[in-house]
Formats: sequence, C-alpha cells, structure tokens
Amino acid sequence: MKKIIPFCLVALGLCSVKAVACDTPASVCFKATTSSFELVNNNRAVPVVFSSSADSAVQRVAKSFADDLARVSGNKTSIYTSIKQVKNSAVVIGVLGQNELIDELIANNKLSVASIKGQWEAYKIAVVDNPWPNVEQALVIVGSDQRGAIFGSYDLSAKMGVSPWYWFADVATEQKENVFITAGTRHDKPEVKYRGIFINDEDPALKGWANKKFGGVNAGMYERVFELILRLKGNYIWPAMWGKAFNADDPNNTLIADQMGMVMGTSHHEPLALAHKEWHTAGKGKWNYDTNAKNLRKFWRGGMERIMAKGDGQGYENLVTVGMRGDGDEPMSEGTAIELLENIVEDQRKIIADVTEKPANETPQVWTLYKEVQDYYDQGMTVPDDVTLLFADDNWGQIRRLPTKDLDRKGGFGVYYHFDYVGVPRNYKWTNTVQVAKVWQQMSQAYERGARNVWVVNVGDIKPVELPIDFFLSMAWKPSAMTVNKLNNYTKHWASHSFGSELAEDIATLVDQYGNYAAKRKPEMINDTTFAIGESKDGILYKGEFYHLIDKWQQLEQTMLGVKEHITAEQYSSFYQLVEYPIASLSNLYQMYFASAWNKHLAAKNDARANYFYQQVQDTFARDAQLTQQYHRINNGKWDGMMNQVHMNYVGWNTPKQQIIPAVKKVKADKKAGAVVFADPTADPHKLVIEAADYTKAVNGSGLTWTAVPNLGQSTAAMLALPQGKPSTTINDGIRLEYNFEQKESAATKIFFELSPAVDTTNNGGIRFGVSIDDGKVHQVKFNLTPTGSAMRTPGEQAWGHAVITNKQVSDISFKQISKGKHTLKIWRLDDSVILEKIIIDTDSSNDKDVSFEAVIMDVTG
Repeated sequence: MKKIIPFCLVALGLCSVKAVACDTPASVCFKATTSSFELVNNNRAVPVVFSSSADSAVQRVAKSFADDLARVSGNKTSIYTSIKQVKNSAVVIGVLGQNELIDELIANNKLSVASIKGQWEAYKIAVVDNPWPNVEQALVIVGSDQRGAIFGSYDLSAKMGVSPWYWFADVATEQKENVFITAGTRHDKPEVKYRGIFINDEDPALKGWANKKFGGVNAGMYERVFELILRLKGNYIWPAMWGKAFNADDPNNTLIADQMGMVMGTSHHEPLALAHKEWHTAGKGKWNYDTNAKNLRKFWRGGMERIMAKGDGQGYENLVTVGMRGDGDEPMSEGTAIELLENIVEDQRKIIADVTEKPANETPQVWTLYKEVQDYYDQGMTVPDDVTLLFADDNWGQIRRLPTKDLDRKGGFGVYYHFDYVGVPRNYKWTNTVQVAKVWQQMSQAYERGARNVWVVNVGDIKPVELPIDFFLSMAWKPSAMTVNKLNNYTKHWASHSFGSELAEDIATLVDQYGNYAAKRKPEMINDTTFAIGESKDGILYKGEFYHLIDKWQQLEQTMLGVKEHITAEQYSSFYQLVEYPIASLSNLYQMYFASAWNKHLAAKNDARANYFYQQVQDTFARDAQLTQQYHRINNGKWDGMMNQVHMNYVGWNTPKQQIIPAVKKVKADKKAGAVVFADPTADPHKLVIEAADYTKAVNGSGLTWTAVPNLGQSTAAMLALPQGKPSTTINDGIRLEYNFEQKESAATKIFFELSPAVDTTNNGGIRFGVSIDDGKVHQVKFNLTPTGSAMRTPGEQAWGHAVITNKQVSDISFKQISKGKHTLKIWRLDDSVILEKIIIDTDSSNDKDVSFEAVIMDVTG
C-alpha cells in the first residue's frame, strides 16, 4: 500500500498539501506551481549552501537538511560553502549578519528581513529569482539567530515528510520523485521563549537502553535527544539527573550541546548549572545553607565558572536555575524558609555577577516554585524582577498557580509540567497515560494567564510519551494557533504524518480511545480491587464496571490488530512503538487484574470456575513479558531495555523491585466447573446519567463561549467556557448550561457532577460553579483541591488525593425534594477551570459513595 503524507498544520510543523501547502507562499508542494522552486526533480535534490564561517549549529543543520533531502529523494545531495559551485539553483541556509550571500541579497533589495530582524529564533523562508549570476533561483532559509535558521530548516524537513521522530520512533520517510516550494516568502517565530523537556526517573529504562546503545548516558545519546528537540522546535533541556551529572560525566556533553545550539538548564533543585550528583562527589559538608554556606557558595561558583569556560565572554548558553531545596529534592526545613531562600538567591546572584563580570540581570535565570517553595511565594517571598518564575503543576497534570499580578515583570513566568512522576500517591513511569486534550486545557490556560517565558515538561524516559511530547512542544511554539478545532484534529494530523493519510483516521481513533481509557487510572494505581467486578449469584456471573472496562480494552486491541494488517514492513517498528505496544500492554494488564479479581472472588466460594481465571492470570502475566521482549527486539534490538520499568502490583507509593504476579490459587472442587459466562445486571432505576456535551441549551456571555472539548477526561467530551484565563463571573452574567430531565417520581435527589480535576490557580480558596433547578435558587458549589507532597492530612489534601487517583473531581448537591415530571438543571459559570464531564441524577439518597471529600455548598441567590 502506498504511503501518502498530505497533512500540515502551518504553525505546528504539519501540513495538508491539498488544503494548505500549494496555496501558501514558500511551502512544500508535490506538484509544480507558478514560479515554484524545484527542490527535488526526478529524485535529485538541489545542493545545500552554507558559509564556511557559519556557527557550528548552522553548519550542522545545513548538513542535516541535506540528509533529509536524501531521505526524501533517495539520492545524496551536494553540500557547498561557495555559491560559485552552484550551476542552476540551491538552498542557502544562514543567519542575518553572518552569511555574506544572504546579506548581499538584502543589500540588493532581493530579500526583505524586516519581519524577523532582532527577533528571538525567528526565521524566513523565501524563493528568490536570479539571486546571483549563473544562479536562476534560490531557496533561502534565513534565521534571526542560529536557532531561527535551525527551525526554518527543520520546518521544511517536516513538511516534505521527514518526521521529527524519524530516529527516536523509527517513523519511515516516503521517497518523493518531485518536491517543490511555492513562490513567495513566509516567516515565523515562537510565542514561548524557552521550550523544552526534562529527562527524569530514567533508571532503569533509559539508562539501561543508553548503556547498551551508546555505552552510557553520554554525548552520543544526547546528540540524538538534542536533534529531536530541535526538530520539534524546542530549544531547552534539563538533562537526566538520577545519579548523573551532565557536564561532569562526559565532557563532550557540554560541547555537543553548544555545537547544536541547545540551551542547557538543570532541574528545579539543582542550582547554578550543577547536578545534584556533583555535590555528593565534590561538595564538602551538608547541603545546608544555615550551617555550610561557605562551602555551598564555593561549589556554586564552580558551576558558573564552568559555564564561562567557553572563553568567549558569553559562556555556554544556559538558563541558570537559582534557589534551593533540601538534599534529594526535599523541603529545606519543616517551617517557613522565606528569608533563608531570599538570602540564598541574593548570594547566588552575587556569584553570577562576579563570575560573568556583568550585572546578574544580564544572565537568564529561572526559579521554580515547586511544592513548598510556591507556598513561600504565596506568603510574600521576594523574587528579583528579571528572574523567570516557573510555576509547577501538582505532578499529576493540574497547574497549581498562575500569575495574578506583575504580568509585565522582566523575567516573566513559566510552567513546569509532568508526564512522569516519582512520589505520592504513587509513582507513574511506565507507559503513556497523558491526554493531549488535558495538556491543551492546562497549557492554554497558562498561556492566557501570562506564563509565556518557559515551558518545560518532565518526560521520564522520553519513550513511550512520544505523542504528548510532540504535542507539548508543537503547542509551545505557537499556543495561540492551537484552537479547539486544531486540537481535535491533532492526532489525525500526527497519524497522517507518521503512517500516511489512508490510515490516519483509523490510527487517530485508536490513539484517542487509548488516551481516554488510559487516563481513567494510572496503571501503577490499578490492582484486582480497583474496580467493581460484579457478583456471582445462583451460579450466574454478573458484569461489573471492571467487565465493561476490559471489554473496551479488548475491542480496542482487536481494532488495532485490524489496522495493523495494513501497516507496511517499513512502518511496523514505528507502529509497534507508538500504537500496538501501548494498547496491547495496557489491555493485557487490565485483563490480568480482572482475572485475578474473579479468581479470588470465586476461590473464596470454592467455585471451580476460579481455575479458569487462575490460568488467565498466568497467561497475561507471561504475555506482559513477551510484549516487552518484542519491544526490545524490534528494529534489530534498537530499543533494548527501554521498556524495563516495573509496573505491576504496587503496595506503596514507590516502585516494586520486580514484576510480581498477583496472588491467585486453584480450587479443588468436587463438582465440575460451570461455564464462564457473564450476564448483565439489572439497571439501577434511581440513576440518570447525562453526558456534559448533551446539553439542551448553552447560554454564552461576557466574551465566553461554552465549548465541547472531545477526548478531555473520561466522558465523550468535556464542557468548558472559553477562552480560559478570564475573571470570575456572576449569576447576573447568565452564563450557563441547561439540561432537561424527567423525574420519574417525587423524591429527595442528589446530583453528582463529574469534572476533570483542576486546582485553583488564583489562590482564592477554591473553584466555584452554580447549580439550580428550573427557576429556583442558585446554589454555589465550591471544590478546593490542595496538592500535597507527603501524607494527605487535611480535607483538601484528601480530596486532591482522591481526584488524582481517580482522575476526576466529584462534587455533589442534595435537594430535599424534586417533584415528579419534567425539569431543567442549570449549571452556572462562576470561576474559570470548571471542566464538566458528566452529570448523575440519583434519587437513591443512600448512595453517597462518590461524594467528594470537600464540596462547600451555599446559596448565591434567594
């Protein structure tokens, strides 16, 4: 089957040739258009030209772009450093003021660069006719700086079919006989300044893989990581830090980062470009500023001296982390440490100024307000105006705080987000459980609220969170362009770019459904008691929630296997990594725990049918290992070791040391086992379930519009008032959703509201919405999730723990009496971040098992 790649989101690096590229200036097209530039002709690509004096990062990307042309054309292309070597046409890659050919075009009025001059990482792509004698046409990729040139080059690479994941996920490149660039010019630049990832929790998976593949977590590995980030238009990284020291472990690490144009950083608790490991190998005394300040200052000075060792007066490019937490990323003290932290940062900035020989505010710095440090900020901790304040999420995908003041501060604001975490209530490191719609909802809100200087995400081992990384960095380039419509089509564009348009819709459906199912619970949170299995009565096995979950997983897996039949041999390695393994392995895990649950239930009754489930547990446990082994064998063992995270049978918050099969047993019964057949239980007549998107009426106002966001949460779609980041509204503004329902009998009624978890980012004590029936009083419902880093003691902390474990916030309200007949339920928008997924109207008042830990209810009107 021929693979076709026609889609492209212009701002995000993917495009639709039919709909966009051939009608858009300076864009990739696979047919000739008026005055278009012939990039590939009969499988022969034009040469690539760059200046011999160009920055090393520009030289590298020029050679990389030539390699991409070879991937697309099937033939190697020439690389020149002089235009005199060119006969007819060429691609010229360079930076303003650093490439004589480009500067000549500007001087001769053949190229205007006003749109990118002086901008951060901007680029312009232009088709220029008769640029120089004996050259008929040139494709010019010019950057305002070195990374501008890099992003412009890789933008074209992606559009002509070279996936950013061509190496890191083995995504195949289709060869093209002809490739054209339409006439004209276009330019682009990022909306978020620093955009990157944090490799973390990387033992044993990424470390074990890197040891086998590269001989260590070294420059060979980082060269591949840096290329991936740059191809995704990112520019920033916090390197792996579990017992590792980026600069000290391999001196070539520093050099390759500089040569490729990467901005280096260190994690939130590693100040002044020094790894935590380095303190334990080179530091003296305790990691305690009260008692060991002199040695700590000496240690930190060494980090800044290493940055400046490049010897050019500028140093290796770093976004320098300031601040301090306790040893091992713990709080520094049990009490408030505001004054201590302020003194620490003041002393760190003195070191920065002294070593760089320029004012501290001329060195980019970031201070991460992580866990208790955010509490200090909320209590008035002073932060220098030029330091970027990096707010964090709760480690589970809910941003804790966003700017409410000082939006024009020089250093601006940013967000540290998580796709992977080690901590309470439980580690999650094994597989992808991230919904891109959730990432969109949180980061869109962050952008609207002014967090635009730094976006960095904890990605664990990089694999298997390829899709959310792709989305996060794509969105970070231009958040304003990621509308709900583009969000809804993102996985289809991603699938088309990875596997071709013919399979794009099918694969996108698989990926979206996987995201919905996986988001229900982190797999590390699941065991054989997590979901209700139903009951056995009078020899009949009745279906419970667990049955319906594994039924969905098995159907998804069967659908995936049907799509797999159309995957080519060249595409299979990528398909296994990105689609098959995630679905099959998580489906298998659910089946194992389901079988374990029923084995225990039936064995307790001495029911011989327990033996059927006993064997199912043995088989699924063995299959888990087989799936992992298959992952490690694909592409001649390229990814051997990458799926070695333990993910079964947690008993506490931390990872077990090995995979452990659930404790099951066989039954010795006198009578022959009956057939294992499940029956549907009687439906609960007291419950009416309404999907949030199935509203009767939506009333908008104050610039807000109710919008259904598919694949957000555990319902078909979540309802959200957009745009996010807007102030609170009142009942008088009238912004509401209405749902018609019929009460079968007059009864006391409890209404449950299932929402996607959210934390009050304004620090106002919670998130509110209003509820009323017909034209009755409007009651205010408020929930307040309080993230914790340790034991969950307060109601708010318990509510948070419950919400992140179940990935939903359940609030409720009780009505003493709702009369029989037709009614209208109204839900009023009061605060931002109310993300409604589902409504359950329950006339059985004794059913309160889903009541949230904290839902404050009060009258707003009447």
